[in-house]
Amino acid sequence: MAAPLRQKRVLLIEDEPGLVLTLTDRLKSEDYEVAAASDGPAGLERGTREAWDIILLDVMLPGANGFGVCRDLRQRGVTTPIIMLTARGQIVDKVLGLKLGADDYLTKPFDMLELTARIEVQLRRATAATSGTTPCLFGAVSVDFRKAQVLKDGEVIDLSAREFLLLKYFIEHREATLSRDELLNEVWGYHSMPSTRTVDVHVAWLRQKIEPIPRTPQYVLTVHGLGYKFVG
Repeated sequence: MAAPLRQKRVLLIEDEPGLVLTLTDRLKSEDYEVAAASDGPAGLERGTREAWDIILLDVMLPGANGFGVCRDLRQRGVTTPIIMLTARGQIVDKVLGLKLGADDYLTKPFDMLELTARIEVQLRRATAATSGTTPCLFGAVSVDFRKAQVLKDGEVIDLSAREFLLLKYFIEHREATLSRDELLNEVWGYHSMPSTRTVDVHVAWLRQKIEPIPRTPQYVLTVHGLGYKFVG
């Protein structure tokens, strides 16, 4: 008899009791295991100490805001997918969250069906990111898909989860010209980002970390008017 599937673990870092109750009940009904932290320091501590499949992180929190918690989680080596939840809707806040290592961004009020769909997308992306078995080598860079680890000249490169998934998609589609819309859909998992400029920003960050000379990239090339091509 096959062993039962393990429940996916969700850490909810949110200080609104009503929302915590609503999200917890709904996610449990979808067979997730849910735990909650009501302030930034508690969320950071639990997010670092325990293993989670996904983290739902509010921006406006007592003790430390969600941006700081997201940054600190990534600096501590936590690669768990993070979806930020906030009443803020400005593009600058969304870009900041993504830059600090968040994988997605959902503005309150949101529909529960959309939230659960985005959770499923992030879980699929995280599984895919660690499913490969053969390391990829190009130049001084080595990519180990199983460990979700990238080395350059033998030293570990600190990539965000999103940057790793972007690099993995480039490698899987070597020599293909990839449009910004395709990258947005396949790497981010949905079409409703504020702008395809998000893709350009992440490509720029990735180049800074893997290219010998980022201003004149050798591996992630711009195809003017079309998108990008990986030739490593």
